Amino acid sequence: MLYSRELIFHTAELFFSEMKLIDAFQIQNKEVVAFVGGGGKTTTMFRLADELVAQGKRVVTTTTTRIFAAQIQLAPKSLRLETRDWRQEIERIRRELQSSPHLLIVGMTSDDGKAFGVEPTLMDELIGLDEVDVVLIEADGSRMRAFKAPAEHEPVIPASTTLLVPIVGMDVLGKTLTDENVHRAEIVSRVAEIPLGAILQNEHIARVLGDARGGLKNKPKNARVIPFLNKVENAEQAENARTIATKLLQNDAIESVAIGAVKNLESRISNLQSPVSSLQSRVSAVILAAGGSTRMRGETKQLLKWGDTTVVGNAARVVGQARVNEMIVVTGNHADQVRAEILGTNACVVYNPAWTSGRASSIRMGIGEVHANSYAAIFINADQPFLTARVIDSILEKFFETRAPIVVPTYDGKTGSPVLFARELFDELCALQGEQGGRDLLQKYRDVLVSVEIEDPRAAMDLNTPEQYAAAKRIKDEG
Repeated sequence: MLYSRELIFHTAELFFSEMKLIDAFQIQNKEVVAFVGGGGKTTTMFRLADELVAQGKRVVTTTTTRIFAAQIQLAPKSLRLETRDWRQEIERIRRELQSSPHLLIVGMTSDDGKAFGVEPTLMDELIGLDEVDVVLIEADGSRMRAFKAPAEHEPVIPASTTLLVPIVGMDVLGKTLTDENVHRAEIVSRVAEIPLGAILQNEHIARVLGDARGGLKNKPKNARVIPFLNKVENAEQAENARTIATKLLQNDAIESVAIGAVKNLESRISNLQSPVSSLQSRVSAVILAAGGSTRMRGETKQLLKWGDTTVVGNAARVVGQARVNEMIVVTGNHADQVRAEILGTNACVVYNPAWTSGRASSIRMGIGEVHANSYAAIFINADQPFLTARVIDSILEKFFETRAPIVVPTYDGKTGSPVLFARELFDELCALQGEQGGRDLLQKYRDVLVSVEIEDPRAAMDLNTPEQYAAAKRIKDEG
């Protein structure tokens, strides 16, 4: 992953237009992408090929299983292998790619109109050719079902695969686990640990997609994994997809989770809607709780009582209810007492020995603890007692939808906290000094940040003085 100013402005172009598959899957040159599962593999593969060709790439699509004759006709050009002499076949492929930037390669055709797949070793050869930029592979079959688990002999994934994309059609949710609705229902039953005939729920989908016997089966060691939750066409499906994504991102093998709907394969790319509505990734929460409370006239605001806990305890509770993947609490002033207030949470607590030097040192300390697989961090002030998990999740969702480098909340039109910064800005955050916070970066990157309007302005309230604390308690007591 690149963390540069150039990437920031590429990201700006991304969210000011639409999120394509090429962006969601973060396709680089010489990628070998294997699609597995059910619910739109062929459609997704051809749509991605169209996007790549539109960017001037030369693409080979193929299958290691079988493909229907009707699907073959959807490719702009296809080549049927005639021999196992790879050297001779590769020369044919090179010639064809000179006139067609998208070439579908298939094996011999059976009597029922299906074309057999090709040997996975051929893909290992193809990606090394100068004429080939990306190889896309349908690596198993699903008999037109939206959900499946692989049999013993599948999927057939080339060793050169760099990206594995398990796919599920979200229209399978709420249906019964039967062969009518699911391909290889008996295997799904074993992997999901539910009986045949059970109603398929979010956790069942997540369990199969993230299992080494399911969506991750035969994954090459160094391949990235980005599942695609397809056929998300209404608010209920979107919410279910977000729940599944959150569960999947607990698995370190999974990089991100794409959510969307790929439709209208026969249409050209310019007429298609955005295929990806959201790219869910890991985000860390950093609670800044190290300050000296200089305006509190002797009180430490982190330790002030708030309901049945304290201000910092409330902050940890709220973050624990949000969809962040890890919680980091930076302590300093009265560190032992602050730590005691968040015992029992899943927080990583880190002490900032330089807390008296200002806010910037706590930001650096928090970033230093952010997990390497987090794409962003949301910085939360410990003294915003009316902040809610819903506010945090709204900021996260805006990042997932836009991939903007900075996401800020606004309250009555004014920018407030917490603020999310994408990883590409971590180096600049670490360069801050003294009491500098992220506001300098908000100004510097004002043209590429996005905002989320928060309806309840109380969420912006912070506690810097005894008077503000007293006012906040009155508001809380009044309900």
